[in-house]
Amino acid sequence: MLSAFADLKTDRIPNGFLILGFLIGLSSSLCSGRNILEISGSVSLAFLLLYPLYMIGAMGAGDVKLFLMIGSFCTAKELLFILAGAFVIGAGFSLVKLLVEHNGRERIYYFFSYLSEVMRSGHWRIYGEDLVQDYHTYCRNKIHFAVPVLFSAAMRIGGLF
Repeated sequence: MLSAFADLKTDRIPNGFLILGFLIGLSSSLCSGRNILEISGSVSLAFLLLYPLYMIGAMGAGDVKLFLMIGSFCTAKELLFILAGAFVIGAGFSLVKLLVEHNGRERIYYFFSYLSEVMRSGHWRIYGEDLVQDYHTYCRNKIHFAVPVLFSAAMRIGGLF
């Protein structure tokens, strides 16, 4: 919850929150009978799935580290449920944002231009790197992914999926 509030307020997730959460997750997992190999597997799975998205700029480093922390609390299967839920909820948030900002055509055009350039050049580039220079455009085109992650984790803990 602290990570989601920090992301909303500062556009960053402090490493201190994540380290503290990771240590709590590691300790509680060990106390509940999970072994270090299982915990490492969950954390590694989060890294392997999300690092490519970070590398192309589709996800922030704080979001990736947030999922590493979540991996310290849960099994690989639970992590996958939370990850899938976060992406579905994030897609819903993005759709609402597109409707509110009235920039759906612009975003679709940008996305296909990006894909076309990647296919033409054969090299990945950071998605949206040219938008960061214009802070207003940058804000119009991003969601704070820690919020969908929070909702997804809460729904999983609550047994909704």
